[in-house]
Amino acid sequence: MANTPQAKKRIRRNGRRTVINKNRVSQIRTKIKSVELALEAGDKAAATTALAAVQPELARGVARGVFHKNTASRKFSRLTKRLAALS
Repeated sequence: MANTPQAKKRIRRNGRRTVINKNRVSQIRTKIKSVELALEAGDKAAATTALAAVQPELARGVARGVFHKNTASRKFSRLTKRLAALS
């Protein structure tokens, strides 16, 4: 249990940040799923558009600290490979 005022404040802050970060991760996952659905449907145009929307979101997730840079790079690389294989 936190005893100092600073530790109590950190607990409150961490709770607020957790909610914000969960929302960010959820938003990114939703965009990734939109790319995957377009790939499964075989719709190259929709997949290309969705992939273009995912890339800056992944980069923003890395900048905000919710994803490791290698994780974001791996996810984007795999989606790009699947899109290239669709041709």
